[in-house]
Amino acid sequence: MAVDETHAHTPASAADRTGLSLDTLRYYEHEGLIGPVRRMSSGQRRYSEDDLAWIGIVSCLRDAGRGTRDAGLGIADLRRFTELLRSEHGADDRVAFLQRRRDELLERRRQTDAALMVLDDKIAHYGRSIQ
Repeated sequence: MAVDETHAHTPASAADRTGLSLDTLRYYEHEGLIGPVRRMSSGQRRYSEDDLAWIGIVSCLRDAGRGTRDAGLGIADLRRFTELLRSEHGADDRVAFLQRRRDELLERRRQTDAALMVLDDKIAHYGRSIQ
């Protein structure tokens, strides 16, 4: 599908704007998480602003260890969520999917908080013994 070059980003520009590598962009497209990405008549990919916004959503939801903004979804979960977004179904399935993921993150936070309490206790205990 040919595109208007004046309203599209090259792969390098898309990678720069999204903070993802070219390999990651191609991988996300291969996995069906983004796209189909339009191509110029020469076959080179061109990413629209909508593509970049979608990539931002996928990146935010991805479990890439990229910081506090990710929601920890793996590729299989992202595939499922992408299918839900592209489907004709109502928002109920999407909300239920995200709610389950939220519940999992809350449990992970609870476990992390418990581990931190143990570490804090040990630090305090051993800290007293060296003073």
